[in-house]
Amino acid sequence: MRTSHIPAPVLMLAAVLSVQFGAALARTQFDAVGPTGAVLLRLLFGALILLVVVRPKVRNWTRGQWAAAAVLGVALAGMNSLIYLAIGIIPIGVAVTLEFTGPLLLALVQTRRLSHAVWALLAFAGVVLLGFDGGSGLPLAGILFALGAGAFWAVYILASARVGKLVPGVDGLAVSMAIGAAIVLPFGAPAAITGALATPVVIPVFLGVALLSSALPYALEMLALRRLSTRVFGVLSALGPAMAALAGLLVLAQALGLREIIALALVTAASIGVTFGGRRRRQPDPGNPPPTSA
Repeated sequence: MRTSHIPAPVLMLAAVLSVQFGAALARTQFDAVGPTGAVLLRLLFGALILLVVVRPKVRNWTRGQWAAAAVLGVALAGMNSLIYLAIGIIPIGVAVTLEFTGPLLLALVQTRRLSHAVWALLAFAGVVLLGFDGGSGLPLAGILFALGAGAFWAVYILASARVGKLVPGVDGLAVSMAIGAAIVLPFGAPAAITGALATPVVIPVFLGVALLSSALPYALEMLALRRLSTRVFGVLSALGPAMAALAGLLVLAQALGLREIIALALVTAASIGVTFGGRRRRQPDPGNPPPTSA
């Protein structure tokens, strides 16, 4: 399917929606496989899907291409493992809000215009409002896991942009996801095997999770990053906490209060603002991607 005529922000928003509903679906199976088993099944199935569909041609890869794919694989393993550990302890909306500090700080560091900083700070206000509604007494471990996931998320943004430049198509993503699955394998295999044997339904569930949370959104994000700076990518990712809260409501029966609704409005406004601000700029040539910082 050709995506060159689909606006990059649309690809990014579809990725955000997909990944958060996939994470909520995975959370429903934590009793069976635990967070580490869930991460392994997600990455393993996601890698298998991409490897079968893409069939990456790695024979002629350079050392730089392999190095970039390896860094992205580490980022995928760290980001997914830590956020799943976090949502096993604290609510998914709060966890994703705390995780968002990584790309948000990246967006603020890379900003060069006052208007960009205003949109990023508006998104930050919504993130704080959403994350800390009734958030007193959160377990410290859950907070640290989510913040660690945010650090890996920032690395993922930069690494994904680099892989997207060095490797054609989504070949690099397929290899990186396989590397991530291999990293998680020793930690998640016991729980995944035990859970799958006891509750076979987890296999089809995590095939769906792999499509929603790994294969589809990461492919869309990599394609979007070829036409978006990582600063714009970071602010558009502000929809992550809002979509996580929505997924929590629809999948995990976590109700939204007035504070969450206000937060949704703030992050949506910030995302719309940065999207239209980006469209006023000259559109980059898809064959000559923009630099990773504005």
